[in-house]
Amino acid sequence: MSILRVVSYNIHKGRSATGGRESLEALRLGLYGVQPDLLFLQEVQGRNERRFSLDAQHESLGAALGMHVAYGRNAVRTRTDHGNALLSRFPILSYENEDISDHRLEQRGLLHAVIDIRGVPVHCMVVHLGLFAGGRARQVAALVQRIQRLVPTDEPVLIAGDFNDWTNRLAPLFVKQLGLYEVFSVAPHADPASLFARGPVARLRTSLRTAGRGPRPWVAGPVHELGLEGGARLTPPPRTFPAVFPWLRLDRIYQRGFAVRKAKVLQGQPWRVLSDHAPLFAELELP
Repeated sequence: MSILRVVSYNIHKGRSATGGRESLEALRLGLYGVQPDLLFLQEVQGRNERRFSLDAQHESLGAALGMHVAYGRNAVRTRTDHGNALLSRFPILSYENEDISDHRLEQRGLLHAVIDIRGVPVHCMVVHLGLFAGGRARQVAALVQRIQRLVPTDEPVLIAGDFNDWTNRLAPLFVKQLGLYEVFSVAPHADPASLFARGPVARLRTSLRTAGRGPRPWVAGPVHELGLEGGARLTPPPRTFPAVFPWLRLDRIYQRGFAVRKAKVLQGQPWRVLSDHAPLFAELELP
């Protein structure tokens, strides 16, 4: 049995959510304190020829945390590029970055790595989906096809990243077609603070929800999902964006083949200012 600490984080190219100050050093310290075994990172700068301190962010984080690194370059500019990265305490056997761009204005990729956890091959996929619903649906279809084509049904799978799916309409595709479950829908020790803010923030949200009686398409509704033990839950994923005042449900961790011990959003200091997204944390058990 292996216990894994998994983090998914859109790091905003190593810049803070407020003022655009460089946050990579503080981010390294924050992640070092979490002691992750697997890091699914989005908006990672692989190259920055303008500012050396923001260059090769995946390598910098990997060296600081003592982790193996795989990087998938997606958006290429004249002097910079950025994409997704996987950092792992376990050996990375192979990886491939598949172009799933829906149009030339949004360059998106799917980073698929296979890691070796004590002799068990685990498929890890880092995603950052597009801003438009039609494009996201096509990108998820490409993800489903890749898994059906390349991943044996008896091998564990982790998919994590920024899904940009604030209405949570894509979750049933993962459940029905792949048997993948979002970690907050099956976690026995899900942190209530990850799902609902407390105090003044909760009161403000309540007042906003009750201010009008019409439909509210921007509020994600619950999705019916079955847990690993067969229990059904009506659990929306947590709010992660913007980090300083989480309102939209953009980030996800899906899994197959694990038991979920706990899941939470990393909130408060320093996370609320390091990026525009709050990171997700899950503790998983691999039998």
